[in-house]
Amino acid sequence: MSTPVTRYLVVLMRRPGFDQALVAPHMAFLDELRGQGLLETSGGFGDGSGGAYVLIGVASLEEAGAIAARDPLAIHGASDVTVHEWITR
Repeated sequence: MSTPVTRYLVVLMRRPGFDQALVAPHMAFLDELRGQGLLETSGGFGDGSGGAYVLIGVASLEEAGAIAARDPLAIHGASDVTVHEWITR
């Protein structure tokens, strides 16, 4: 049996009037997280309603929330952001 690993799932759901111009800064933010070794994976939902990313190497749900709050989509109120502690195997 695998050892459980704590990850943090960040779910972003687009709000009405979503500004497409924020996608490039959001992607740059994700690239920054990847460069810091904090981003495991990311992607958009097939229906265009939003997307998600998985944070690793983060000490707590509070820290994950603080990271997600720096996302341009959160800063500009373009998406509803929810962070979940995710125990994976």
